[in-house]
Amino acid sequence: MVLRILLLLSGLLRATELAPRCEPGQETLGQCQTVQKAKCVDISLSSCTDVAYTQTMYPNLLDQKSRQVIEYSSEYILISVLHNLLQGECNPDLRLLGCSVLAPQCEKDKVIKPCRHACEHLKKNCLPAFDAIDMAWPYFLDCDRFFSGEEEGCFDPLAKLRGEPEVEEDLPSDLPATFIRFKHHSYSQMVSILKKTASRCSHIATTYSIGRSFEGKDLFVIEFSTKPGHHELLKPEFKYIGNMHGNEVVGKELLIYLAQYLCSEYLLGNPRIQNLINNTRIHLLPSLNPDGYELAAEEGAGYNGWVIGRQTAQNLDLNRNFPDLTSEAYRRAGIRGARVDHIPIPQSYWWGKVAPETKAVMKWLRSIPFVLSASLHGGELVVTYPYDYSRHPLEEKMFSPTPDEKMFKMLAKAYADAHPVISDRSELRCGGNFVKRGGIINGAEWYSFTGGMADFNYLHTNCFEITVEVGCEKFPLEEELFTIWHENRDSLLNYMEMVHRGIKGIVSDKFGNPIKNARISVRGIQHDVTTAADGDYWRLLPPGTHIISAQAVGYSRVMKRVTLPTRMKRAGRVDFVLRPVEVWPNKLLRRPMEDAYDPYDPLELFDPHAQHAQPEPRGGSAQAREKPWWWSYFSSLDLHKPLWLLKKH
Repeated sequence: MVLRILLLLSGLLRATELAPRCEPGQETLGQCQTVQKAKCVDISLSSCTDVAYTQTMYPNLLDQKSRQVIEYSSEYILISVLHNLLQGECNPDLRLLGCSVLAPQCEKDKVIKPCRHACEHLKKNCLPAFDAIDMAWPYFLDCDRFFSGEEEGCFDPLAKLRGEPEVEEDLPSDLPATFIRFKHHSYSQMVSILKKTASRCSHIATTYSIGRSFEGKDLFVIEFSTKPGHHELLKPEFKYIGNMHGNEVVGKELLIYLAQYLCSEYLLGNPRIQNLINNTRIHLLPSLNPDGYELAAEEGAGYNGWVIGRQTAQNLDLNRNFPDLTSEAYRRAGIRGARVDHIPIPQSYWWGKVAPETKAVMKWLRSIPFVLSASLHGGELVVTYPYDYSRHPLEEKMFSPTPDEKMFKMLAKAYADAHPVISDRSELRCGGNFVKRGGIINGAEWYSFTGGMADFNYLHTNCFEITVEVGCEKFPLEEELFTIWHENRDSLLNYMEMVHRGIKGIVSDKFGNPIKNARISVRGIQHDVTTAADGDYWRLLPPGTHIISAQAVGYSRVMKRVTLPTRMKRAGRVDFVLRPVEVWPNKLLRRPMEDAYDPYDPLELFDPHAQHAQPEPRGGSAQAREKPWWWSYFSSLDLHKPLWLLKKH
């Protein structure tokens, strides 16, 4: 009896899974063909396991009928290698978009098409990346053909990348607007708070992204200014960067708290904060390494390791990934009249692996005339300043000052002296080893390393950057964060105010037209700064008397004597009017900025795959040249090579 019931149930189940498919006129002839009805199945494609849904259906939107057919298709191979072809640009967005077609979302045995607006937005932003490698836009990402409108019930395959807020516990409704919650923030929580803060103070704040991490997370910045999104004449640009090493999380949290504090205090009328924001353009980048942070966060708060999460998803240490310009600076320092500033990036640098996070920072530095910066780290309690790379490569601990040693010491002390623990004279505390030095140290004298961000800022741009080690615990418990914030708050503000030390002004011709890229030199300091697009400049200087000169190609040099009082806390205004000359002295290394950079600058025109592709020998066959370099990625396909990726096809 039991066996009979099981057989009946088995037949019933089979009947529900099989359905007759009849052509017109076949029903009465008994010629219907029984086929299996499509059902939702778990996604088992290795390149699509991180999509925001769990089930798909075969055949897919390309009518590929099984997982095996998809995995051996040129479409699937393409989305699997796009991150290499584009060196992380537009990824994982493109991969997730491709997965939404190859493995579309399935609910209740019904396929849901991806949203057309997501496809159109991504195509608009990423088509130049395909053009750069001479590749056609993939046919299966045709926004009209395989995607649908929101009115048809589509899903957004890229929603998870936009940092949607996670569900948080309800907070009392009577909390004051100035309330800051001292906790660790996930990536999406961080993005949510930054956007809410910018919305609350929309007249003085905005958010933007400088690029994407290797895994596709936006590198979000919140900016504070009286004219958000725009550089204002004579208003200096300042930046803080946190979480460069993913497992050093305190800097990230401090900048999230700082953003909320600046917004709240400005609205409350705090004169110090209003004066700071009214006269400074402030950029806060809480997390430069969100991929590494996620890995470290899996270990949880209280974890104090030195390895897991420190590096990026590419296993790169970002503070060793910048160009080594310090070695070139040392070489130039021995040449009479040579300048150790605005040193170009050597071509050989691009032969190695350049993280997308590193490239994003370098392009950010090129786009905004930053004056002052600090990078917040963890694992010690000390403030360090350039150079970070020893003057002698074999010396791991060697005092290696920049030409601006006095100014850098002033900057480091501005942070350290306002910090109650760093300024504590006890040697039995975190950071006690640096008490006799006042809580500051030259970076190379502490320990030498190459490829650091601070040295790059100083030697490639106008920006002065220090490194702040904000605590001995890299990932402290949440209950410690309130204390850490109060220990660092005044230091963070004090250091930002240092951007107004020294001099500032405008360089123009006799008709009042601004002169871009004019050089501002200080006698006795072998390091120049240059004017921005509007002819304005800022030169950080310690108190004292200085001989300042301005010069530009085609113009005569103008010199002025300037005295800066010790207690002067506002930048002195020093303008220059340059007169044209017929002949420009041809002095090596005193070139104007137009000549300092190669017109074919690898940072702007960089093909990220040149490091992988070998140059083609002269006289190579026409057959070898007719296919682009990336064609070899599809060499395993015999009959179904993606000719649709060839622009001339």
